[in-house]
Formats: sequence, structure tokens, C-alpha cells
Amino acid sequence: MTAMLALLVTVAVYILSKWVYRRIHVVMLSPVLSGFLMVVLILLVTHTSYPTYMSGGKYLTEALQPATVAFAIPLYRNFHILKKYALSILLSLTAGSITAILTSIWLAKWLNLGVPIVRSIEPRSVTTPIAMEISHSIGGIPVLTAVFVIFTGITGLVVGPALIRLLRVRSSIGKGTLMGMGA
Repeated sequence: MTAMLALLVTVAVYILSKWVYRRIHVVMLSPVLSGFLMVVLILLVTHTSYPTYMSGGKYLTEALQPATVAFAIPLYRNFHILKKYALSILLSLTAGSITAILTSIWLAKWLNLGVPIVRSIEPRSVTTPIAMEISHSIGGIPVLTAVFVIFTGITGLVVGPALIRLLRVRSSIGKGTLMGMGA
């Protein structure tokens, strides 16, 4: 598989999975999960190695970096809301971050995983490009970190709404914070 073909396959799979999700709105068919699984299946069927696939996929990974920076725009536009609920949001984010990091480390050590894998799991609760950079800087495996980030996001997507119902969260700020920390 050439770099250009890998890039085209990724984009085509995403478009297809988004089309399916719009017609059959089931959480398990979200484009992130179904697209990920379709790409893995294609790589297995075509016997394409991950490094070969990433020769084209790296362009999309690199495009995530400016997209992550672009998150600042909606934050700026909604700064008045952030300011109004600053204490609640900061306490929630602090508690959620500490919980996410400690449970990741605890789970990895409980499963007796090696240090590079533990280091790869630790930054799983931030956006993919940032998590991969953190993973690289602390001795993790960035590609593995990307998988953990995706898995964390999918888990949050699946479990989050049920948790919101179970805890009877009514506030949109509470729901957003819970979903953001869960994913």
C-alpha cells in the first residue's frame, strides 16, 4: 500500500463510516470506532504493516495538531460561560484528571505491564497529538498511546450517556464536563 493509497483509504473509510452513522445512529457505529475497525480489517486483509499504512496516515495525524489548536476558537467564544462556572469546571477537571492518571497507572501495574506500556497509557486522556508528544517525552510508545486515546474516547462515548442518566446529571455544564473527562 502506497502512502497516497493509505491516505485515500483512511478518508474513504471515514466518509463511509460517517454516512452509515448518520443513517443508523447507534453509538457503536460512531465514525471513530467503526472507521478504526474498518481500517484495522483492511490492514489485516491486505497484510499491510502499520508503518507502511502510516506512511500516508501520518499526514492526517500531523493535521490533528493545528485542529487541536483550533479548539481555542470555541473556548474563546464561550469564555463568559467558562468564567461563570470556573470553580466548578476547575475542580471537576482536576479531580477527573487525577483519577484518570492514577487509574491508568494502577490498572497498567495491576496487569503487570512493562514500563513503556505504562508510559503509553498515562497520557490517554488528552487529545491524540498532545498525548503522542507526552508519550514520546516520557518514554512511552506514541502509536500505542494513540490507540489508548481512541479507546478512551470510545469508552467515554459509550459509557458517558448511561453514567449521566445514572447520576441524574441535569446541568449542561455538568454533562459536558463529565463527557469531556470521560473521553
